[in-house]
Amino acid sequence: MTASAVVTGLGVASPNGLGLKDYWAATLGGKHGIGRITRFDPTGYPARLAGQIDGFDAGRLLPSRLLPQTDRVTRLALVATDWALADAGADPKTLPEFDMGVITASAAGGFEFGQGELQALWSKGSQYVSAYQSFAWFYAVNSGQISIRNGMKGPAGVVVSEGAGGLDAVAQARRQIRKGTSLIVTGAVDASLCPWGWVAQLAGGKLSTSDEPDHAYLPFDRDAHGYVPGEGGAILITEDAEAARRRGARPYGEIAGYGATIDPAPGSQRPPGLRKAIETALADAHLSAADIDVVYADGAGDPAGDLVEADALSAVFGDRGVPVTVPKTMTGRLYSGGAPLDLAAAFLSLRDGVIPPTVHIDPCTDYPLDLVLGEPRPAQLRTALVLARGNGGFNSAVAVRAL
Repeated sequence: MTASAVVTGLGVASPNGLGLKDYWAATLGGKHGIGRITRFDPTGYPARLAGQIDGFDAGRLLPSRLLPQTDRVTRLALVATDWALADAGADPKTLPEFDMGVITASAAGGFEFGQGELQALWSKGSQYVSAYQSFAWFYAVNSGQISIRNGMKGPAGVVVSEGAGGLDAVAQARRQIRKGTSLIVTGAVDASLCPWGWVAQLAGGKLSTSDEPDHAYLPFDRDAHGYVPGEGGAILITEDAEAARRRGARPYGEIAGYGATIDPAPGSQRPPGLRKAIETALADAHLSAADIDVVYADGAGDPAGDLVEADALSAVFGDRGVPVTVPKTMTGRLYSGGAPLDLAAAFLSLRDGVIPPTVHIDPCTDYPLDLVLGEPRPAQLRTALVLARGNGGFNSAVAVRAL
């Protein structure tokens, strides 16, 4: 029998809440964390808003020896992992080291650390470049540092598929659990709010240039004109269901199904791949469209991307056939960290019987979606579907189920 992968712990670092409790209270309350960038002066840039995490004190939460060798993104990931393990009641010191692994996603790596070292190189010389630059910028650094800090010597890796990567990492964690590993740390955190990282994001041409936080990121709105990026994400503790039961853990739910596709090349006249990813995830979970109680949408925030997603949801579920929410309107798009944050919210929705709202949007009537707007919606929930897309044509879908 194939092992069931369950989620037993959640660790969240989000622009609208640090820690699971604060994040969930803020999300149900419609509190957003989007504002003018303060981590550097954005005055000369065409986009000046982002979802920033305030109040994060790495010096208080991590050993001082780690600070010189880590970028902000890794510090956030390490702390979120600590919180997720505590939430799961899992102490790595008491578990077999080769029976624990780490698989995360990354869209950028440690851009801020890299910028600092490049500035040192240009202004002072190569002797002033830190030896830690050799790995602190790298996509896999979060997985490596998490595994070292927690003594996890089982399967390890990183998935790089931009905004879809967080779901792909969770799916890879499920594969490793099915192969026999008992516990995998997974999910993603991204953070690149520095001039070097900002220029890279601007190069994509899809950032909102609005200076109004309440009117900058408007998925499925007639006035949609781009997205607001942000920093943060979520780390999930996935476990073999039987192993979790033996140690007395109480899972949030099961990773029930997964599907992923790549969009065809522009001009090929072939349809986008999102619908197929949804259908594959449902089939993998042995669920029908009627079984899904809520969809956490990707919410591109541009008219073309929103139309593709609305069409896929309408084709699978029917017009207004399932409640849809986009809580990332409160945080901005967190690249590989955004979908794991939605997964965390989905599991909390299943636990509490409530769907968080999509804020600040006036839905375009061309999209036949049942969007949850303004206020949380109480509901009886057993299943949820989380969608994510990444630049380059990546599409991923994960179905989760309460136990």
